[in-house]
Amino acid sequence: MNFRTNIQLQKEENQIDYASRLLLIGSCFSENISKKLAYYKFDVASNPFGILFNPKAIETLIENSLNEKKYTDNDVFLLNERWHCFDSHSDLSNANKNELLFNLNSTIKSTNKQLSESTHIIITLGTAWIYRFIETNTVVGNCHKVPQKKFVKELLSVEEILASLENISTLIKDINPNATIVFTVSPVRHIKDGFVENSISKAHLLTAIQQIIKIPPLGVRGHYFPSYEIMMDDLRDYRFYNSDMIHPNETAVDYIWEQFMHVWIHEKTLQIQKEVDTIQKGLGHKPFNSASAQHQLFLEILHQKIEKLKITFNIHF
Repeated sequence: MNFRTNIQLQKEENQIDYASRLLLIGSCFSENISKKLAYYKFDVASNPFGILFNPKAIETLIENSLNEKKYTDNDVFLLNERWHCFDSHSDLSNANKNELLFNLNSTIKSTNKQLSESTHIIITLGTAWIYRFIETNTVVGNCHKVPQKKFVKELLSVEEILASLENISTLIKDINPNATIVFTVSPVRHIKDGFVENSISKAHLLTAIQQIIKIPPLGVRGHYFPSYEIMMDDLRDYRFYNSDMIHPNETAVDYIWEQFMHVWIHEKTLQIQKEVDTIQKGLGHKPFNSASAQHQLFLEILHQKIEKLKITFNIHF
C-alpha cells in the first residue's frame, strides 16, 4: 500500500550549475534552501535585508535597490536602545545609528549588483497579511515590536499581490532580461494570524503566482516551485515538523531540497556536490591527535581536493 501522495515534478530548463549566480529573497524558508546551496558551495546570496514575509516588502527592497535609494536619518528610528528600519529585519538593527545607515546603504548597492548579475532569482512569499504604519501610510517589512496600535493590519487581495509580482518581474527583467525568476510559497504556517486567516493568505499568494506565471510569453514572468504543496500534500504528517508544529524540521527541509535539486539543479553538478560534501565533512572533523602524522596526511589530501575544486570550478572554501 502507498501511504503517501507523492508530487511528480518535471525538470525545468535553465537549470542551476556551478556557473550560476543565485539570489534568494523572502520568508524564512528561503533561508533553508540558501543554506543548502551555500553548503554545496554554489554562488548564492540570501535575504540582504533579512527575512521578508510579504510581497510588498519584497517589492520595496527590489525597487529601492534598483533605484539605489539613499537611506537617511528619516528612514530609521530608536526603540529599546537600538536603531531600526521598517524596510529591514531586526537582524540588521544596530545600537549605532550611523552603522545601521552605512549597512543599509552598502546592502542596497550590493543588492543592486546581485539583481543585475544573478542568473536565478528565487522569491519565497510567506504571507499576504501586511502591516501599514499609520503615521506614514507605508507597508513595513518588520514591525520591530513597535506597539501594534501604530499599525493597520490588512490582507492583500489577489489583484494587489499580482500587481506587486508584475512590478517585481518587470523591474528585474528591465535590468537583467536573462534572469530566471522562481516563485515559491513558504510552507511555514502563520498561525498567529489565525488558522482560517492563514489559509486565506496562502490561497491569495498561490492564486496570484499562478496568474503571473501564465502571462505570455510562458516562463518570461517566472516559474513556480511547489514547496508549499510538497509540505502540505506530500509530507502531511506532524513528524515532519519541529516541536512548534509550525516550521518544517530537518527531515522535511532535506526532502524539499531533494525535490528542488531534481527540478532546478543540473545533474552534472551531482558529482561535484559529493566532493564538496566530503570536504565539508573533513573540515568539520575533530581529530584525537591533531599533531599525528596520520592527521597531517589527512589535511594534505583535503587541501589538494580543495585546490582542485578551486582551480577547476572556481569553488572557494
